[in-house]
Amino acid sequence: MPTATSTEERERNASVAILPVGSFEQHGDFLPLATDTVVACAISRELADVYPVRLLPPVSIGCSHEHSAWPGTVSISARTLYAIVSDIYDSLTRSGPEALVIVNGHGGNYVLSNVVQEANAEGRRMALYPQSDDWKEARQAGHLTTNHHEDMHAGELEVSILLHSAPELVRDGYQSADHLADDRRHLLTTGMQAYTENGVIGRPSLGTAEKGKAVLDSLVRNFAAVLRLLDEPPDAANSLPNSAI
Repeated sequence: MPTATSTEERERNASVAILPVGSFEQHGDFLPLATDTVVACAISRELADVYPVRLLPPVSIGCSHEHSAWPGTVSISARTLYAIVSDIYDSLTRSGPEALVIVNGHGGNYVLSNVVQEANAEGRRMALYPQSDDWKEARQAGHLTTNHHEDMHAGELEVSILLHSAPELVRDGYQSADHLADDRRHLLTTGMQAYTENGVIGRPSLGTAEKGKAVLDSLVRNFAAVLRLLDEPPDAANSLPNSAI
């Protein structure tokens, strides 16, 4: 949780705020239900340590309906998450910052892409981070063995980030919990339970703290481009070539 006072935020005078968004869903027997929120907060803290941004508290429950078969999972609807983020933006921009970056830790929060697209079309300044290419480059920087598709959930990436940023949250058992299910074409219809019994799709046994640090360092470096984009006037940003966005 951010601990800055109102006076400190006034002095910081940040033009951009960071909102971590996660979920509360099963992550096998060895990671906590709050894993995605922990990941989003870890990224956000690293960004706030390097860049002059306002750090907001996390939205800790997201859209996790595909995990509803496991005890402990709690979800909100896509329309509720849309409303929460929109309300936060409206309130935030009344007190200083002109732009909001959503740091998303849960791939199932699909609606966040729509929130950001619609907001910018209406002249409200938002970005969603990290994007798929940011994650791809971060995996390469961390020398992860798996790719995003095969390491979908509670795998090498998430275990590595938590081993680096919150090792006390990682229980024993990840070393022998690998499970792959590369063909998941009906996941939106069936949920995760059709593809995994232990809640894992990936290779958590490969996770290390060193990989987690390298992943976060890469995400911090790539964030500079997001800030530059948000500093551009809206018309200039909209005229950038696709390769720059």
